[in-house]
Amino acid sequence: MSSENVTVYVVSDSAGDTGELAVRAAAAQFHPLHVHIRRVGFIQTIEAIDAVLDMAASDHGILLYTLVIPRLREYMNERAAARGIVTIDLLGPLIDNMERMFGRPSRHEPGLNHVLDASYFRKVEAVEFAVRYDDARDVTGIMKADLVLTGVSRTSKTPLSMVLAHKTYKVANVPLVPELVPPRELFLVNPRKVIGLTIRTDALNAIRKERLKALGLPDSASYATTARIEQELEYASQIMKKIGCFVIDVSNKAVEETASLIIEYLEKE
Repeated sequence: MSSENVTVYVVSDSAGDTGELAVRAAAAQFHPLHVHIRRVGFIQTIEAIDAVLDMAASDHGILLYTLVIPRLREYMNERAAARGIVTIDLLGPLIDNMERMFGRPSRHEPGLNHVLDASYFRKVEAVEFAVRYDDARDVTGIMKADLVLTGVSRTSKTPLSMVLAHKTYKVANVPLVPELVPPRELFLVNPRKVIGLTIRTDALNAIRKERLKALGLPDSASYATTARIEQELEYASQIMKKIGCFVIDVSNKAVEETASLIIEYLEKE
């Protein structure tokens, strides 16, 4: 196994989302080591486990598994140990400890956290809503939304909409551009539903220059100049004051951090 390239097989008797998320979170702590993740889901038979063990043995990979069916877990433990394959049982010890603490056996049913319940369908509906009403393509969404994000270009309105949609919030977002009059719905909706996004000039300048580079354009374009950015931010500030909305400075904040601040605000309101 290369010291710079490791393959982790994520094996599950369900979809394997839990295992993959855990591996990605852990792997981030070992940058620049490259961790290649191969997800192998819906494992239900001994033969399928044997096939995965063969793959892991062939490239000296690591096996992380989230198997809740006892016979599969036991077989994985025994056969991997016999073949000298490194394994990590993510759920087994946790389930065993919870059984002892609760004084009752677990259900041993894979995929229970993927049941298509009402919450799942609300999430799907919220994601579809965010896509439909992104960037004020259809301003009627402003009045229908649980939450409206507004701010200048590159203040993470669209990514935030998606993160919040996965929390089942229906989000519309409206860009603020000095040359364009904001939709009147932005001033008619309850201001408590509106979140203004602002950012420091230097932070936005760096983001926009990177965006221009990614598009193959010179970073000297007016879109990324300090004068243009200050003009846009001043205009956006005036609009937000007129609305009377809550404003968050997203400078150097991860999208998830901003989403958490928004949710905290909404819960207080």
